[in-house]
Amino acid sequence: MDSTLTRSRLVRWYIAICAIFLASGLSISTWASRVPAIRESLGIENAGVGQLLLGMGVASIIGLTVAPAVIARVGARRGMLIALLLVAVGLFIIGFGSDTLQLYGVALVGLALFGFGNGAVDVMMNVEGAALEKATGRTVMPLLHAFFSFGTVIGAGIGFLAVRGGLPVFAHSLAMAIVIAVVAFVAIANVPSREIAMDAPPAEQRAHWRERLGTSLAAWREPRTYTLGVIMLGMAFAEGSANDWLPSAVVFGHGAPEEAGPAVLAVFSVAMTAGRLLGGPVVDRFGRVWVLRILAVTAAAGLLLFIVAPFGPLVYLGAALWGLGASLGFPIGMSAAADDPAKAASRVAAAATIGYVAFLCGPPILGWIGDHIGLLNTLLIVVGLIVASGLFSGAAKPLVVAEPEAERAARRD
Repeated sequence: MDSTLTRSRLVRWYIAICAIFLASGLSISTWASRVPAIRESLGIENAGVGQLLLGMGVASIIGLTVAPAVIARVGARRGMLIALLLVAVGLFIIGFGSDTLQLYGVALVGLALFGFGNGAVDVMMNVEGAALEKATGRTVMPLLHAFFSFGTVIGAGIGFLAVRGGLPVFAHSLAMAIVIAVVAFVAIANVPSREIAMDAPPAEQRAHWRERLGTSLAAWREPRTYTLGVIMLGMAFAEGSANDWLPSAVVFGHGAPEEAGPAVLAVFSVAMTAGRLLGGPVVDRFGRVWVLRILAVTAAAGLLLFIVAPFGPLVYLGAALWGLGASLGFPIGMSAAADDPAKAASRVAAAATIGYVAFLCGPPILGWIGDHIGLLNTLLIVVGLIVASGLFSGAAKPLVVAEPEAERAARRD
């Protein structure tokens, strides 16, 4: 444990980062739960919703890309506050533009701010999570990502109640925007100062913005970025394909009744959340590489069972193994990307970008292929990507970072 932190301060930091992960998940499910109502208010079809999603996705990738430069300028602590406030403002504008004004352009602006803020905070909160791992000497990233999942579940539940109670989109989005802003201010007050939180040194903070941006893009010139990227890509496809296509594969692929789709998805989600809740100590005991290999085998076997088994208990078992196996790839990839504190921000941004691209581009690609060969056959592609993820798991081996001379001298004294 870092000697500069008292136990109570460390606990407050831990809770604060969990709250930030939860707030990010809460914001995303708040928007997702009201998409049908927003579509109706704006009078658009699927193509119009697709354009809104595209605008949000592009803004998210921009946020991921510039986040390291923002960290270098203002630090992860203040950067997270700014990003979460942008998320809250974006959520407010989405509700106001779609529900009150009923203007497509205003809703699109809100989604751009919302996407940019979530993309940026994704990098920053993972950098902070990596700093927390360094301070505690324990793997905590899986638990942090479990809190993101909790946020999505809570947001979906609130969205269900809002729809059931006839709450207007604007009132719902305004309430959630206020909650996210309050969480941001309270949480950031409990995040340690820049000396502890792996922020950039003063010289880098004073650098010209072009230099900071160049530093933030440096990770893309490192081979390890791409080997870690294979891990992230495979597991992002494993998770994203389930979220988007699992219910359809159950109903249209297996010929099951409609209510079976969300039931199997719930089994997958519970298994994934359980894996993230319990994964930290397992990673500390057996190491990242072996855990990734075992989970890749688990996910591939579960998905294959889901594909080939007739509908019944084996399909549910396959979904559970699929969810458990896919649970730790993304958080372990983030931990591995942040091994070197001096380059954590740019490497986390690069890893997160690969994951985001898989989440954004994967579902439409799988849908297009599924129209030609069927959804169950299409999921065999995901099995191949999971296997590739397992084969490249050695890239997650912890880096041995040279200790700065000043720190070695201080320790000797």
